[in-house]
Amino acid sequence: MSTPTPASATPWAALDADAVAELLAPGGARWWLSGGAALDRWLGAPVRVRENIDVSTLPGDLDALLDALPATCSAWVPDGDGVMPIAQAEDDADLQPVLIRDDATGAWVLRVNVEDGAPRAWVYRRDARLQLPWERAVLDIGGIPTGAPEVQLVWKCFSPRPEDDADKDAVLPRLSEEARAWWERALLTVHPHSSWTIPVRSPMFPARASWNRPQR
Repeated sequence: MSTPTPASATPWAALDADAVAELLAPGGARWWLSGGAALDRWLGAPVRVRENIDVSTLPGDLDALLDALPATCSAWVPDGDGVMPIAQAEDDADLQPVLIRDDATGAWVLRVNVEDGAPRAWVYRRDARLQLPWERAVLDIGGIPTGAPEVQLVWKCFSPRPEDDADKDAVLPRLSEEARAWWERALLTVHPHSSWTIPVRSPMFPARASWNRPQR
């Protein structure tokens, strides 16, 4: 029997990080917590209430990740104003995020983003000039692969919302000098028109000092 197509107002019952790891680990695909879930795990406490939870994977790992899901889960991708089963999407379509639904409860439980990468480095999907070795881009936090906070802030800086500002304000003071300097350089290189560049560009703010500091 086919699964009915979810409505646009389908509710979320987001899994927590431990449940996500239990769900995805058996598949052997490369994946990591991303977005706000990664920031909260890195901080050790939630910045704010979040409706959903994100993970990221690579194009070559997506099928293995989805194949590892239990039969009670189904995968959907955007289709105009609605969604369609991922199996109905064209093979070369770049449709994301992939939404995972618990068919038993009728709720979305996970969102999967497809990012770019090479064997030795994570690559920013929006601008391949921005790369980081995998051990810097994805951290092991309590046994769960977690996107580095400075990387998540790059994703959020393109068109930040008030809630993204809240995430940035919670994370930036906790970044290491190296991570903050990398983030500032990345921001000015790939998203120079972001509103977040204003304090980085201004000599009145100490952030610029770390960006200009020579690398050792």
